[in-house]
Amino acid sequence: MSDPVVGIVSYGASIPRYRIRSEEIARVWGEDPESIKKGLGVFEKSVPSPDQDTTTLSVDAARQALARGRVDPATIGAIYVGSESHVYAVKPTATIVSEAIDCDPRMTAADFEFACKAGTAAMQAAMGLVKAGYIQNALAIGADTSQGAPGDALEYSASAGAAAFVIGTKDVVARIDHTTSYTTDTPDFWRREGQRYPTHGGRFTGEPAYFRHVREASEGLFRKAGTSAKDYRYAVVHQPNGKFPVRICEKMGFTSEQYKTGLLTPIIGNTYSGSSVLGLCAILDEAAPGDRIFLCAYGSGAGADAFDITVTDAISRLDRARTPTVQDLVADKEYVDYATYAKYRGKIQKGASA
Repeated sequence: MSDPVVGIVSYGASIPRYRIRSEEIARVWGEDPESIKKGLGVFEKSVPSPDQDTTTLSVDAARQALARGRVDPATIGAIYVGSESHVYAVKPTATIVSEAIDCDPRMTAADFEFACKAGTAAMQAAMGLVKAGYIQNALAIGADTSQGAPGDALEYSASAGAAAFVIGTKDVVARIDHTTSYTTDTPDFWRREGQRYPTHGGRFTGEPAYFRHVREASEGLFRKAGTSAKDYRYAVVHQPNGKFPVRICEKMGFTSEQYKTGLLTPIIGNTYSGSSVLGLCAILDEAAPGDRIFLCAYGSGAGADAFDITVTDAISRLDRARTPTVQDLVADKEYVDYATYAKYRGKIQKGASA
């Protein structure tokens, strides 16, 4: 008896409509906006409003995924939410999502944390339960409202967004054929318990961290799947800025035609756990049956998850226009100034005592 086909049954995305331009941040800190944009490759980023956080973005993305695929929430046997900005230190985001979308309480739920690859880690766990036949469908979510200290380089990129995927074996629109991971203890980025803003290792975050792990996980996937860059119609990798993903994709042999659809950081910033998976949503919005997709997420600390995905004929039956596409969400925007951004992100607080 052959193994069941496991993959994405439906998907949904959520991106805050507020944005701040890199020029506005540079103006406040007296920096050259053109140098910032050239150096980071980020032109503007999403800003969550005061009533948006990892939980509400996760709920929104989950609802979009269920609606787009007309998935009955009663069929969801597991919900995993990956994030590094969960609202509670002790209280699951996943349980709130499960009740918000009317799931049957006789299911399992948990939060995942592995920096920016927590969402793909959730996808891998969901795949295991579904493939083993324990549950019919699982919901895997990658979501974040990422943090950056005032004046830190992260302020230009740290943004917010979420992507949700229904993982199952029936009506699969994108088959997940292979997945590999590469993990080491490389402390390139961290935030201690109770610390408000993260700390990063500057240039150390590049070659020994991001590039090494993405390269190793990707090469492992190519060996396992018997593929190379030319075998894929689309490619998307984690996007800490607008430069790193382009550099690693081109080094692995991908062309701009392959990675341009999923490259979102220049226009919405780095959504952390939502970064690579939002790019995957953008690709699924336009992919056709038979298209092969390469996905590689990276998480500081450090690790990378790579996926070999093939779009099936079922994508033609999925009502992709039933809920907003990623490009719809990108286009729906309103700019704010730095003061409004700082207020929304809690960088300044009314009536704070000394």
